[in-house]
Amino acid sequence: MLRNSADSWGTIAKNFHWWMAALIFAQFALGPMAANWHLSPTKLQLFIWHKSIGMLILVLLVARLWWRAASVTPALPDAMRAWERRAAQASHGLLYALLIALPMSGWVINSAANIPFRIFGLVRLPAITQPDQEAAELFERVHVGLVIVLVLLLVVHVVAALRHHFVKRDAVLARMLPSMRLPAG
Repeated sequence: MLRNSADSWGTIAKNFHWWMAALIFAQFALGPMAANWHLSPTKLQLFIWHKSIGMLILVLLVARLWWRAASVTPALPDAMRAWERRAAQASHGLLYALLIALPMSGWVINSAANIPFRIFGLVRLPAITQPDQEAAELFERVHVGLVIVLVLLLVVHVVAALRHHFVKRDAVLARMLPSMRLPAG
């Protein structure tokens, strides 16, 4: 089932979710590794990968949001309380906002630091601000702060999914898992 249904996410939505999750977790390793590596060609390669994957996440997010807007969104379980529904919507909105803000803040850092960059060594990323070392340093702090918020929000996201599965025993988690098939009916 490629498309979403009223009861479950389709293959396309699941692929967006899990590929982006894998890329985000790769970023959690690449970012600190690149920042803390000694100055060398390896450090530069780590940053190229980190920045390139950040831009890939941004492109995937735009595609994912387009797909979500063009598709049916599976209904939340009837047993969910109103505050739980609002919290789910707010947390997803914040996740999407962070997944836009993080690559954009990285792009500002790169531009303000006056570092030419090609995504995966192929596509030139134009500067979006003038060189400004103070702005680069400010946006580095903003970028790190956004990462911390993202980590915390992802912990909440995973705990909520596990709560749905193991405590509430509903299909919220199962319908997003790639190998799970929900019974018909």
